[in-house]
Amino acid sequence: MNAASQHEQQHQRMAQRLAFPFAALIGQAPLQQALLLAAIDPGLGGVLVSGPRGTAKSTAARALAELLPEGQLVNLPLGASEERLIGTLDIETVLRDGAVRFSPGLLAKAHRGVLYVDEVNLLPDALVDALLDAAASGVNTVERDGVSHSHDASFVLIGTMNPEEGELRPQLIDRFGLMVELQNCFEPRVREEIVKARLAFDLDPPGFRASHAQRQARYIERIRAARIALPQLSFDDAVHAHVSALCIEAEVDGLRADLVMLRAARALAALEEANAVTSRHVDRVAEAVLVHRRHRRETSSARNARDSDGVPRELPRELPPELSPELSPELPPSVSPHATGESDWGYMPPEPAATMHVKGVIPLGVKKR
Repeated sequence: MNAASQHEQQHQRMAQRLAFPFAALIGQAPLQQALLLAAIDPGLGGVLVSGPRGTAKSTAARALAELLPEGQLVNLPLGASEERLIGTLDIETVLRDGAVRFSPGLLAKAHRGVLYVDEVNLLPDALVDALLDAAASGVNTVERDGVSHSHDASFVLIGTMNPEEGELRPQLIDRFGLMVELQNCFEPRVREEIVKARLAFDLDPPGFRASHAQRQARYIERIRAARIALPQLSFDDAVHAHVSALCIEAEVDGLRADLVMLRAARALAALEEANAVTSRHVDRVAEAVLVHRRHRRETSSARNARDSDGVPRELPRELPPELSPELSPELPPSVSPHATGESDWGYMPPEPAATMHVKGVIPLGVKKR
């Protein structure tokens, strides 16, 4: 093997170890916003990212982990057992010594970091339930034969899925706090910028990361400051009323959407160092909250154009200037801001049908004489 080949392999191994910078993601504003909000308030319940192959789902997850205090990314493999996820209790030790011996699982390892689940739609429902319970509560509890053990498990849950490979059950998908639907990018300029950035990273990972170090540090500081400011922000009656109106219009089940929308709007206000949560913050997070919970499916143009009060629902086409990549502002995102879910097309309501007596057929319950 010549020196050039060895040098190239060394760069490839280095690129695999080093994460692509979050600050260098291109055309992914809605996804970046959702991930930042989940990082600020992990209690939102995680982010579900749906999209075809090659839309930077795993790249974004790894990039976010670097911005968190521990910088920890934990992957949950598809074949993992429930014990590997939540941990195990040694009952024999309890019976012999009277002490609980707990072996931590992946939830414990992911504390203060990111728990990434690729193809979450292919996981058994029991594992998804355990994931979502811990993500929402920040606590993992293991019980066995009347013995229980709890530990902190505050992490950002990121689940990704390719809709072509199947959907999550409605009662599970609803428990993800936010959802972003990615689409293939067919904008030439955006594709060119994405490819150029990736080639530059693969060629010189340390140098590429160094060129984005200042903005990466800014992200880290903004997340830290937003977490501190979060408890100090409250909601006035106008914000509550606006959230209720949006959720009622979407015909969501239960009140989870209202709670998540309020928390997401508060996280956005904290990220932007606002003094109060406003209806504008609500509008900018509404689609990520409702896209997987909306019952009445509207057309994309109608959903983008207005809400029930005539106020446009704003979608993040780009991050705030201090956080967005150094690209031309007119570049459109590669993320579709609108949901295209199941509809009732072709559905026909049931109609009464006449019955007729068929000779020779004995009705149920009538004995033949």
